[in-house]
Amino acid sequence: MTAKDTRLTEVGRDPAANHGIVNPPVYHASTIVFPTLAALEAADLTPYDGTRYGRRGTPTTFALEGAVAALEGGWRSIAVPSGLAAITASLLAFLKAGDHLLMVDSVYAPTRRFCDTVMAGLGVETTYYDPMADIAPLLRPNTRVVFAESPGSLTFEVQDIPRTAAAARAAGAVTVMDNTWSAGLHFAPFDHGVDVSIQAATKYIVGHSDVMLGTITTTEAAFLPVRRATSLLGLCAGPDDCYLALRGLRTLGVRLRRHEETSLKLAGWLAERREVVRVLHPALPDCPGHAVWKRDFTGGNGLLSIVLDDVPKRALAAMLDGLKLFAMGYSWGGYESLVVPFDPRKARTATAWTGPGTCLRLHCGLENADDLIADLEAGFSRLAAAS
Repeated sequence: MTAKDTRLTEVGRDPAANHGIVNPPVYHASTIVFPTLAALEAADLTPYDGTRYGRRGTPTTFALEGAVAALEGGWRSIAVPSGLAAITASLLAFLKAGDHLLMVDSVYAPTRRFCDTVMAGLGVETTYYDPMADIAPLLRPNTRVVFAESPGSLTFEVQDIPRTAAAARAAGAVTVMDNTWSAGLHFAPFDHGVDVSIQAATKYIVGHSDVMLGTITTTEAAFLPVRRATSLLGLCAGPDDCYLALRGLRTLGVRLRRHEETSLKLAGWLAERREVVRVLHPALPDCPGHAVWKRDFTGGNGLLSIVLDDVPKRALAAMLDGLKLFAMGYSWGGYESLVVPFDPRKARTATAWTGPGTCLRLHCGLENADDLIADLEAGFSRLAAAS
């Protein structure tokens, strides 16, 4: 089998089918016409495959979907307008009134809000679980979905996905995983028992902070419920966005290596700073689940978080407001570096966050690592002066 870096240059494109053009063209379409009644009726018989109506996708969409499915090792992939759309559609595909959902406690905050509002309103009960725990005792006869996210949002606990997926399968539940952190490159979800893998392609696949996009990749058995849900919800990704995601995919391997290299260098430097109580990074030995990360993942990315001592808000503002390279923003995965403060205590119910002080999430972009360190060093000086 070819290396993933090589596959990234090959998947989702067919020059021979496009007059020798290296990249697939952008097909815009709403109406699709058919030359015969037989062709129209054949399309009606396969409503979840091929080009039948623009909302179903165009050859540009299918090129991206095929590329992501090949990258993650799944059977099929579906492109949707955002990562959150991928999450919500996947949950709605398998859950109905009276069902039970097991949701990891370190999940992306909008996923939690969806469970606590929309899913609760539909009569689906959600139980949040410790990402480091064995889920088997929490499974019920009506548990239909176990949702995992590894590493977890903001604090990066690494779940034992094979153990979780095996327990879910034994109970007849589907395992859905948010695999955005690995970009599908550094973790093979279907080799570890996952049924549905979700990505916010907005992040590392696109890589340039200019597209909202999500992907849902599934096993063969899980595909039809997800395809039906996305179709009934009217979810479709724009062809221009799919084209940009395909372009970003080609450099995913080299970008992630640079992001990871920089984040590890900053993690080592930050660990020596007196202002930093703790560095949160899956590659560090003290990260919860580090041994599992070493076993199951093949690399990292540009994300890390730090825990500071308690500082006055004016001091934190002095630090952050004056940063030149770390902009404040809630996304990540692009070429630029970002920082955002967060409080894990507000997003936990099954576990308690007991760390002291203020937390900052950093996304290390493609800038020179020494320049990023200098920017943070100046920020720490302002923090000390204002404390």
